[in-house]
Order: sequence, then structure tokens, then C-alpha cells
Amino acid sequence: MSDRRTRAWIEVDAAALRRNLGRVRDAVGEGVGVIPMVKADAYGLGIDRMVGLMEPESPRAYGVATVEEGRRLRELGVEREVLVVAPVPPGSYQDAVESGLTLCISHLEGLRRLEEAVRRTSIAADFHVEVDTGMGRAGFDWRDAATWGPVVGAAHGDRIRWTGCFTHLYSADGADPAPTRLQERRLRDTLRAVPAPTEDFLVHVLNSAGALRVPELGAGAVRPGIFLYGGVAGEGLPAPDPVVTLRARVVHVREAPPGSTVGYGATHAARGWERWATLGIGYGDGLPRALGNRGHALLKGRRCPMVGRVSMDVTVVNLSNVGGVELGDVATLVGEDGGDRITLEEVAGLAGTINYEILTGLSRRLPRVWMDDGAA
Repeated sequence: MSDRRTRAWIEVDAAALRRNLGRVRDAVGEGVGVIPMVKADAYGLGIDRMVGLMEPESPRAYGVATVEEGRRLRELGVEREVLVVAPVPPGSYQDAVESGLTLCISHLEGLRRLEEAVRRTSIAADFHVEVDTGMGRAGFDWRDAATWGPVVGAAHGDRIRWTGCFTHLYSADGADPAPTRLQERRLRDTLRAVPAPTEDFLVHVLNSAGALRVPELGAGAVRPGIFLYGGVAGEGLPAPDPVVTLRARVVHVREAPPGSTVGYGATHAARGWERWATLGIGYGDGLPRALGNRGHALLKGRRCPMVGRVSMDVTVVNLSNVGGVELGDVATLVGEDGGDRITLEEVAGLAGTINYEILTGLSRRLPRVWMDDGAA
């Protein structure tokens, strides 16, 4: 296969990802299942390769956000449980049942539609209940368990099986664990009011941040996401092994006389003679436009500041800090070069966003080059 590292690309370190999964397992201990979140195309890294990497690790299940994502897992040959952890639109229930997906029901209308889909297809289905313990986006209100609980419990039977319950944490990434403990306690209160119908009932609460901050609340399973993919999960938490490296090649080099301007809006003018390199990457690839005149790239191990605005297809950096840069040289936008590193968190901070958005925003125009133990 030809080398795909031509203009700009993402390198994905498979060994680092496996190590991060192992660190989550070590944190929560034996007996707690792991449900890797592979939604949004495995956080932008590619669900097809991710599943091939995860399957030998025997996860408890996979977590997705849409029925289409779950169906893709089935097409890839995944036989283990697939949880659709976000509410689905009215027309998706039958597709979910036919694909053998476990829907997470967040309202009684959803339960009714699931029952209809089971009757229509004559296919049995499992479901989990989402309990809203403070996030406020979706889920049965924990305070109203006496109202909705009997209805959900009555739905459990041979054809429709209530097999799990969960909640979404709203501030596990913050330094204070109190809100997470409060939400977990509310979920336990709910389950006392609405007893689980089976002994193998699965309760899952913790995301990446929760699993690392309060692992003792792991319950039956945890749902790690960002930490697996190399993003710091929250304030004061350990950094994962880096998984993603974003690189681009130098496609143009020029000497800029004093006063020369660069980019749309001419937001940078050379103060003296400057040397500029144009990199083959822009916001059309997912590099945040907000990095213009703020971000950096690493070239030959040295930081080179971005000058001018990030364009759709190219970005310009100042080479004042490094010599000998030529066409075809490789710049690092996220990752390590020569002992220096640009992290996802650094890029996100400069762009005024979070590491999740940086990862999932990397466009499909960028080839994903999977590295296994250092080899492409």
C-alpha cells in the first residue's frame, strides 16, 4: 500500500490506546466491566480499526450514540452487546431492534415505541433505562421514580427485557468529586424505589473522569471515552499515553521582506525579514481557525508560531526559530517532535474549546495512519 502521509495526516498509536484501556481497568479493578465509547467514529479516529483493536480486549459492550453507529458495528461482525446511549428519533426503533442493539430508554413514549417495534418484528429486545440525576438533557427524573418505575417494571418480560440502568455525569471532569457522588447516590435511591428485575442487571455510572477520580463507584461497568483516545479526562487527573499525532508537510517556503502580509485580512505583517513555511493543513482538515496568530507547529523540534489566519487548506508558520526547513519537511501540530510536545489540551485551550471537539473535528480528508508498536 502506498504511503498515505503525503499532505497532512493523523497517526494513531494503537499500543498507547491499549495501554490506556489497561489503565482504566486497573483503576476500577476486577469485576467491573468496560464499555468503550466508540461514538462519533471512535472520537474521529475510525470505528472500523478501533473495533479490530478492542475486540481482543473483550470489552463488556460498546457504547454508541446513534442506531446507525450501532448498525455499523454489526456490519463489522461485532456480536457482543451494543448500547445506544443517546435518545433516538421516533423512526429508529425498528432498525435498532432488527440490528440487535440495546436502546437506552429515557421516556415512556420511547418505551412504547420499543414495544411496538418488538411486536412488529417479532424480535426480542433488551433495553437500559437512563435516569436523569442532574444532567437535565434526557432521562427519567430520579425524583419521579414512583411514577415511571412501575410502568417500566411492568414492561419487562420475555420479549422486552429491562437489563440495565445508568446516568450521565455532569461534572466528573471537575476537581470536586461531590457532584459525582451525589448523582451516584441519586441513582442508588432510584434503584431502591424501582428494584432491578434480574440478578444480572447492569448498572453503569462512570465515564473516563469518573473512573479515574472515584473508581470505587464503578458499579457493574464504566464507560471510558476521551481517556482511551489520549485526551486528559479532567482537572487534576493523570494524563493518558498520547494516542494521536497530527502532522502536515511543508508545501511552500518563502522569504518575506519587512511589511509583507500573510493570509486573509492581512492580520500579520513581517516586522523585519522573516522566513515563512506554508503547511498543507487548514480548517477544512479540522485545524481550528482560532489558532491563527496564536498556535504553533513543531519543525525540527522547534516551536514555530502560526502567522496570519488559518485558511481552509493551508496554514503559515514563521521559521525564525529554526533553520534548514525545506519543501516536504514534516510539521507536527499535535504530538511530539524533538523533545517538545503540543498536546490536545494546549490546542483546545488556544481555540477556546475542549479536547473532545478537537479530536472529533478532525476531518475525513485526513488519512488515519494506524501505528502498531511504532510501525505503520
